[in-house]
Amino acid sequence: METSRPIELPLDIETIKGFLDPQEGEALYRLAAEASDLGPVLEVGSYCGKSTVYLGSACRLMDNSLFAIDHHRGSEEHQPGEEYHDSDLFDDRSQLMDSFHNFRSNMRRAGLEQNVIPVVAPSAVAARHWNTPLGLVFIDGGHSLEAAVTDYRAWSRHIVPGGYLAIHDIFPDPKDGGQAPYEIYKLALASGQFELVEMVKTLGILRRIQ
Repeated sequence: METSRPIELPLDIETIKGFLDPQEGEALYRLAAEASDLGPVLEVGSYCGKSTVYLGSACRLMDNSLFAIDHHRGSEEHQPGEEYHDSDLFDDRSQLMDSFHNFRSNMRRAGLEQNVIPVVAPSAVAARHWNTPLGLVFIDGGHSLEAAVTDYRAWSRHIVPGGYLAIHDIFPDPKDGGQAPYEIYKLALASGQFELVEMVKTLGILRRIQ
């Protein structure tokens, strides 16, 4: 991947809630810029938009679009009583977690509303009638095995040959973190359709070869 071009972000990325390491975010930015010649970009799991700003900023630079798929009700670990619950994102009226207002505000602050297309729906529902070929798919949704496998099976088939699949939170050693992203990473390699390009911390970047 091209690494010489400095990245251009429209705001201080640390003002956005999220769990993406800056090195991983910069890798996503460069990957989205490179993949823009192949088709639109799609991410599964936007949360409050940290990864969306990296990806969307590259799409704006390249006059491309980013589809941001998230039901905005939070993953398992974001629910009340769980490790990553954030009370600021809990809607007292509905008694549900809701990150969409925060996400939308961040897209407006970043000036990305012309390039980022939010799709507020579960991943499988959004994919049900999807037909648009994609240059890059970034998977960072629910980390249960069922959710991760659903995301992989729903979206990887839409990546064009030469396009990219990026998977976040890959931990080969169970002591370091959950195994669901690592399992779909192994599924992708075992399929014979993807090859590893590089690992950036916990971000696995694969290319579709057929």
